[in-house]
Amino acid sequence: MKQYFALLIALLLPVIIFAQHTQKPPLHGKNWMAITGKPLAAEAGAMIFQQGGNAVDAACAMIAATCTMWDVLSWGGETQALIYNPKTKKVIAINALGVAPTGATVDFFKNKGMAFPPEYGPLAAVTPGTPGGICYMLAEYGTMSLKQVLAPAMQLAAGYPIEAQTANSMERGKKMIKQWPYSKAVFLPHEGQQREAPEPGEIFVQKDLLETLTKMVEAEQQALENKKNRKDAIYAAYDRFYKGDIAKEFVRGAQEQGGLITMEDLAKWKPVEEEPMHVNYKGIEVYKLQQWTQGPSMLQALNILENFDLESMGYNSARYMNTLYQAMSLSFADRDFYYGDPYFPPEEPMKGLLDKTYARQRAALINLDKSNPTIGPGDPYPFEGKTNPYLNILKQRGFTIDSTNKTIPGAIPKHDAAQINAMQQKDVVRNISAPDSAYIDRLWRGTTSVEAADKDGWVVSVTPSGGWLPACIAGHTGVGMSQRLQSFVLDSALDPFNVIEPGKRPRVTLTPTLAMKDGKPFMAFGVQGGDTQDQNLLQCFLNVVEFGMTIQEAAEASNINSDQLWLSLGGEQIKDRQPHPGSILVNSDTPDYVRSALRKMGYTLSIGERTSGPINAIYFDWKHGSFWGGSSNNGEDYGIGW
Repeated sequence: MKQYFALLIALLLPVIIFAQHTQKPPLHGKNWMAITGKPLAAEAGAMIFQQGGNAVDAACAMIAATCTMWDVLSWGGETQALIYNPKTKKVIAINALGVAPTGATVDFFKNKGMAFPPEYGPLAAVTPGTPGGICYMLAEYGTMSLKQVLAPAMQLAAGYPIEAQTANSMERGKKMIKQWPYSKAVFLPHEGQQREAPEPGEIFVQKDLLETLTKMVEAEQQALENKKNRKDAIYAAYDRFYKGDIAKEFVRGAQEQGGLITMEDLAKWKPVEEEPMHVNYKGIEVYKLQQWTQGPSMLQALNILENFDLESMGYNSARYMNTLYQAMSLSFADRDFYYGDPYFPPEEPMKGLLDKTYARQRAALINLDKSNPTIGPGDPYPFEGKTNPYLNILKQRGFTIDSTNKTIPGAIPKHDAAQINAMQQKDVVRNISAPDSAYIDRLWRGTTSVEAADKDGWVVSVTPSGGWLPACIAGHTGVGMSQRLQSFVLDSALDPFNVIEPGKRPRVTLTPTLAMKDGKPFMAFGVQGGDTQDQNLLQCFLNVVEFGMTIQEAAEASNINSDQLWLSLGGEQIKDRQPHPGSILVNSDTPDYVRSALRKMGYTLSIGERTSGPINAIYFDWKHGSFWGGSSNNGEDYGIGW
């Protein structure tokens, strides 16, 4: 009888899952769609669409608005985007990530006793990328002036009712904020009172930032008066930020507070337009940014998972979760060792890493019956006709790889073995008072995402970030500096491709996604959340493709998160970033029998009520000629469609 009921549950489970009501309704539109991390910022995108702008114009307005609202990022951060151009019918990639400044060397930080560059403050900063990224996208692919696109952000800088999430973040971070005079002046308007940050709903004013944005618009308008065309006028604003009086004040303010960024660093930096990377998953082309992001790890995971019948396993069954977890562990192990800035040597073995035969070898390592804590980096070099020059480093790390890309049994790094032995097979509720709260904060560290599409076929997916609270503002610019330098390593044994060097980009977690089917846009989606980004985006995609969910169901659906990876953010010591093999986050709606099965497989469970992202996504309904918008119930993210 028990077997009968178990079979009945298994057969009905997909029906039960997909019949559920979502907490947010899906968005619908036939002309345009604008989705991002704050309702007011989504409204900024809607305003641009209503004025006749395209999806690129709207996306730029939303990035500007989210930066101005400190939606876990600032104007001094970085922007990375995928754009579908309907005129050329190609997906292009925009790399607007800043670089390590002059003097940011391994010896500089090691002499300060650091294992990684710092998490916060002026020494954590790469050069600003977002102003340049916005100007480049707008000039090359938008239709409007910078004055039009920045208008919503400038209205916000002049004063807007700040929401509780951001205001409370300022209050929590006030001890650190008080170290930096320009930050203190902006974020703590009630210094000396019990609550020094703005109150929720208080009109939050940023005079210095408004002046900076005004200067950029003035440069553009002056260029137009001098008979420059729209594109050249936007680049005049770009030059004022990176070479003019804004740059001078930024550098002065940064260096006054101990930062390294120079005028030459700003003048030499430029955004780069690139070819994205992509793989075909069951007839769908999935596009990601290059290996200076973690994006290709999702492509690797898809190549691995293509070797399994996921649909027959059932959504979020123990077997599915175990397979998914190990596929992600395999791809993240490669990410952690082989990814870095492609513009600096050594050359990353991306051709081998994305090879389908390599993926089949990696897929063969998945144990369908239990967790696999021995997973380490593979050897993609033979799939490029080369010999791996880093096998000795891998061996020192405890990973010996045979000709089938199998890690030799027993070659588990000592730190992993100790963690495995210490694991307890019981649930640990994740909350702010949990023992691992600092680790989880670094794993999930957020930003925002921007998704936009229009009836003419333009599609934009962006994951901007950097300069999050508590941020160090550079002088009287109102611009919070990025903290992305912390994503570098100082030891080549950790990742020989991602060692800090002036002018180099750190390997970041930021990872927008575009998917194409039959030559047309299929999905545009992104998410915030540090190292969990490609984990959540992978599952959102599979929810639609394998399990037939609508985009809103897919965005809200319960996901798992793996801790079996090296953290990309935070932590002062090596041990703070080390993987936790077998540690898995599952949703509180996971049935007891699934939890029990996972424990028997060797997993340590943590439980969360909302495990979906927050994901923002657009699905293209070509049958009806409309857009579906999805935004998960995990955060303030939402959008507007028309």
